[in-house]
Parts: sequence; C-alpha cells; structure tokens
Amino acid sequence: GKEVVVANAVIAILTIGGQQLFSFFTFSCPCHVGQNLIYGLAFLGVPALILLVVGYALNNQTWRLVTGKRTHLQEEATPNPLLQCKLICFVLCSITGRALVAPVTWLAVTLINGSYYVCAVSEYVPVHYYGANSNVSASERRRLLAAFPCSQLVPPELTRARDEVILLLRYQSQVAGWLLIAVVVITVFLSYCLASCFSPLSFLHFRYWSSYVHNEQELFDEATDQHSRLYAMQHVRKFFGFAPGSENVKEIRIPSLREWQAISGLAFLKQVDEEHYDYSLLHDWALKESVNDKYLKTEDSNP
Repeated sequence: GKEVVVANAVIAILTIGGQQLFSFFTFSCPCHVGQNLIYGLAFLGVPALILLVVGYALNNQTWRLVTGKRTHLQEEATPNPLLQCKLICFVLCSITGRALVAPVTWLAVTLINGSYYVCAVSEYVPVHYYGANSNVSASERRRLLAAFPCSQLVPPELTRARDEVILLLRYQSQVAGWLLIAVVVITVFLSYCLASCFSPLSFLHFRYWSSYVHNEQELFDEATDQHSRLYAMQHVRKFFGFAPGSENVKEIRIPSLREWQAISGLAFLKQVDEEHYDYSLLHDWALKESVNDKYLKTEDSNP
C-alpha cells in the first residue's frame, strides 16, 4: 500500500543521509597492504548487516511469527502442514523484503560513491598497465597500489598511474552500484507481478482487503490500549482505594508493608491456568489477595 511505499522511501532517504555522514566523519583508508581489503569490506558489509538485523527487529511481523510458537506447536497439531509452510514462507519473504530496503540502499550508495571499493581492492589492480616500472617486485607493487587511495603517499612519478587506477576502480564500483539498483528494482517489480497474478482477489477487492487489514489493526491497537488501561485500573483501584483521574476522592486506602513487598520486585509472565496469565505482580496480588479495609479520609470528604 501507500504506507509501505512511503515507509520504504523514508528508510532509504535516512540510510543515504546516514551513509554520507558516516563516510564523512569516520572513513579513512589505512593505505596498507592487507588492511585495505578488510577495512573497505567492513565499511561495506558490517553496516549493511546491522541494518538488516534492525530491519527484522523493527518489523512486527517478525515477532508475530516467532512469539509463542513453542506452546502452540506443543498443544495443537498443524491442520495443514503444506499450507502452514507456504504461509510462513510468504511472511518471511515479506519481512525480508522490508528488511532489505536499508542494507541494499547502503550498499548501492556506497558503491556509487566508490571510496570504500577503491580502498578495498586498489592493491589488486595490475599497475603495469598504467606505465609503472615493470622491474618492481610483486610485494613492492602491492605496497604501492595499497597506497594509491592516499594521494600524499604516492611518489610523483606514479601520480598519473594512480589517477588512472582510481578512475578505473570508481568506474567498476559505480557500475556495480547501478547494477545492484537495477537488479533490485526488477526483482521487486517481478515479485509484485507474480503476487498479483497468483492472487485470488481482483484489483479492487485486493485494495479493499488491504484497507480492511490496515483499519482493523488500527482499531485493534486502540481497543487494546483502552481495554488494558481499564483492566489495569481495576487493580490499581483495589490497591490504592481510588481510580486514577477520579474527582472528589473521599478516602484512600493505605497498603500494608506486606502488600508493598508483594507488588515490588521482578517477575515473569505467570500462567495461572490453561487459558489465563497474570501480567504483573500487582495483577497477581489483586486477583489473589483479600483487601484489608484500612482507609484514610481525604480533605475533599469534609463538608
């Protein structure tokens, strides 16, 4: 839908801006044999990997897919294993597609920029193609090539060779970046085409379904917030003797030391029967403990 397109565009723009700032403030090629490749690939790959993991982590579908599956698999047999497998694969593809937006943008922008690629592979370019001294040993040649990304380390007689090598590597990097963009765009387009071809819904019916799912989730979130607030309010009222936001509170309850201790501390989600859980220590206390009627009148209760 439109929300997905806008979200992906925002992610891409933020990634591009972050890449430019990241390159400006942190990237500095070591210009040393053996270190250039590691340094360049680290700047290319590690941020992309981090962005991929973050993309998975920020997608609610990821947690919907993995949360509570152990209990579900123990208690219920899958009604149709093939259908369940297809559904999981479809959801995984959808999650992966969203998660790949930021890392692919990072890789494309860094390749088009060229600096990381130039640093990573400069020592592997056959420099003798550019008029360098052929009597130089292979190790010395690699040392000179590794220094090419740092113009101040290059001897004056190799300035021309250095400029040509940098141009060649930038050309390779930028072509790879544009090819990556082309492959991603074509893949996304073909994926949408295939999904539309195999969809059982017509075009307008599909738009209606998308709108319904979006509205249902919004309404469900609103109801969840209101329901949980009202449910929690019952337990808070039992503990303190009044509901938050109440006007003209005539008396308040004074919790005992044991009750304060009962709701303090750390606790996991607690299963109380086959169908219900206690969500917190206060919840557990409110459902199990009887209330001592020790109240204190407030000033508002006075005539």
